[in-house]
Amino acid sequence: MARTKTPAVPTTGLGPLRQIEAGVLDVGYVDLGPSDGPPVILLHGWPYDIQSYGEVAPLLADAGYRVVVPYLRGFGTTRFLSGDTFRNGQQSVFAVDIVALMDALEIESTILGGYDWGARTANIIAALWPERCTAMVSVNGYLIANRERNKLPLPADAEYRWWYQFYFATERGRAGYAMSSRGFAKFIWKLFSPKWKFDDATFDRTAASFDNPDHIDIVIHNYRWRLALADGDRANDELERRLADSPVIPVPTITLDGDADGVAPSTDGTAYAARFSDRRAHRVVRGAGHNLPQEAPQAFVDAILEVDPNRAADSRHRSGTKRDMLGVLESVAGKAARR
Repeated sequence: MARTKTPAVPTTGLGPLRQIEAGVLDVGYVDLGPSDGPPVILLHGWPYDIQSYGEVAPLLADAGYRVVVPYLRGFGTTRFLSGDTFRNGQQSVFAVDIVALMDALEIESTILGGYDWGARTANIIAALWPERCTAMVSVNGYLIANRERNKLPLPADAEYRWWYQFYFATERGRAGYAMSSRGFAKFIWKLFSPKWKFDDATFDRTAASFDNPDHIDIVIHNYRWRLALADGDRANDELERRLADSPVIPVPTITLDGDADGVAPSTDGTAYAARFSDRRAHRVVRGAGHNLPQEAPQAFVDAILEVDPNRAADSRHRSGTKRDMLGVLESVAGKAARR
């Protein structure tokens, strides 16, 4: 049973903060909209938090969805249940966390939406447990990591954009982030979203979530694991083996790019099209940077509505009914003309 508590982190626009035990975590989350509405789970990235969906979540709730927005491990009020648990940041563990949250909330299947770490988490759930994912909206496309490929050098401009990952690979980087995670994050926000004119209050609402006691450990381990500089949990080895094969995602998907993304430049989406086997569309959102749901909330909402299989089926039904009615009217008109 979820228990509601006074928010430790401001949640302006998102309603009361709740806590629920799920897997190895006590997860902080918001839950908006009708409890019997079709579920949508929205997943944030780094260095961001649930505030990325401050406008998206209420709009979806108003559209009749049950919208759940959790803090990932290492953010906000999400805590480990045991001090002895490995503070693991490898990619598969975030997906395991969200599946455990779905089980705790008795959500059998859901639309998943995410960007950055959240998009990767959504990709993994959709690939490994497609029965739990009704449809997906993924910013920057297909993001499942392959550590062997990550060992290969990239062109200079790409290596330049990923500089912070190499910085975190050093003890100097860990110490620097621990010294000023807020200052570091604000710098990243400006680099990743050069056209986004956020104010201090907007940043501060999110930055409070970095005060989580496990934040530094999770962030540093995540980036070191990606570069094969840190081991993951052996319990996740089989999941990672499957992910290393770049599994196809068999659920309806819309991929989004912001054309002002300072770290992951927008594309036409064709490079990873073969990784999706169900219907898929790709959109480029003008003026948006890396934190696309917060920078262009209506575009993200529109993508959720468009990808929803139930809405798509209703639309096809209405179109078919309209065509049938037109056919009947044309037939009647033709018979009348022949009389």
